[in-house]
Order: sequence, then structure tokens, then C-alpha cells
Amino acid sequence: MDFTPLIEQMRGHVTSGNTLLERHRLVVCFGSPMTLTLFLSALGPAQQLAGATTSESDALDRLRSTKADLLLCTDRLEQGNGGSLVEAAKQLQPAPSTLLVVTQPRRLITIRRAVDAGCDGICLESQIGQGTVAQALETISAGAAYIEKGLQQQYLQGFCGIGDAPLAPLTERELEVLQRITANATNPEIAADLFLSMETVKSHVAQVLHKLDARSRLQAAIKGIRLGLVEWPEDR
Repeated sequence: MDFTPLIEQMRGHVTSGNTLLERHRLVVCFGSPMTLTLFLSALGPAQQLAGATTSESDALDRLRSTKADLLLCTDRLEQGNGGSLVEAAKQLQPAPSTLLVVTQPRRLITIRRAVDAGCDGICLESQIGQGTVAQALETISAGAAYIEKGLQQQYLQGFCGIGDAPLAPLTERELEVLQRITANATNPEIAADLFLSMETVKSHVAQVLHKLDARSRLQAAIKGIRLGLVEWPEDR
């Protein structure tokens, strides 16, 4: 693919991403040293970079010692993998927000492990030039879930038929809330869209996560789509 026509757009995405990252203490763990170096070179001077590694164990050490609140990692690492890294990170107190960049979409076990552990967002390396990382960071920073539609064929259909039916039927209102969760909506956006109070939305979200036995909004969205409870948003 020729990225030349996208150069200015990509520079804008870098600026947007830097602005978002100013709110966080960040640990980056990429399996490719070259990709890690290029990413670090794009960070602005205001970033609170708590660690940069290529291995799972080093990333966990940095997360523990610095109390970083955001982990950005790839599925493939020099040691370990992104799925087990997210799983271990989510067991820390406090647990950081996590964004997994998928370099090999067919590595379903790694992706599922991250989702089941409560990963907050997943995006594809192949779409990075389109601004997906900046969009994903903005989404999870606002407390919503992010999953790229390009993963639908490889991931969602790859796990069709798994026995994870809801613990109890979802109400019509809970299904409406779940549909908006799959569209990356935050609680304030759901409240405005459905004309509900914030407390009511929080209650509905909690019920959705409980009934789907989901550890995160991302996992709830994936389960909802896979079980046919909601549609994949057309405009994602």
C-alpha cells in the first residue's frame, strides 16, 4: 500500500495520540524493536513514558514498579505474548487500561486470552496508518471499549458456537445499552441517546456485564455480537 497520500493525515493522528497520552503513565511493549523505536521517536516531550520493552516479563516489572495506568502492547513479543501480558496486567492493583495491537489476526488464542482477561481495546497493526490507535486510545480513555471491525471475520466467526450463553436473559433496555457498547459509546453518550440518567446507565451496564459473565465492556460487546444479541454497527 502506498502511504504517501496519507502522510499529513498520519502526522495529524500522531499529534492527536500524543495529546491523549499526556493523561497517562504509559508502558509500551512491542515484539519488534524497530516498531518500538519508531513509536518512541513519535512521542512528544510531554509524555509520561514509564517503560518501553519487547518482552512480557520486563513490561510487567515496569507496570509494577511505576504504577503505570496504560499498557500498549502487540500480540507477538520477543518473550511471552500480548494475551498473557494483558492477563497478568489486569491482575495488578490498580489494573491499567490495556490496548492490544494485533499483528497476526489469526492468532485467535492470544486474542481471546486478552479479551477474556478484560482487555479494553483491540486494533489491527495493518490499520495503524488510518488513525486507529489514536481512536482506540480516545475510546478507552473515555471509559468505553474499542474493537476494530476488521477482526470480525478472523476472531468473532472463529469462535462461533462456544457455549457462553447469558446467565439470564437481557431485557430490551439492556439490549439497547449493549448495542451502544458495541459502537464504542461511553456512558454519557448512552445516557443522552436513550434519555436516561447516568446512574440508570451504570446500572444497566453492570447488569449487562453480569448477565454475559463479562469482565469488560469489550468482552460483553464481543459476546453480544457472537451470540446474535446485537448487530455489528455498520458505521464503525
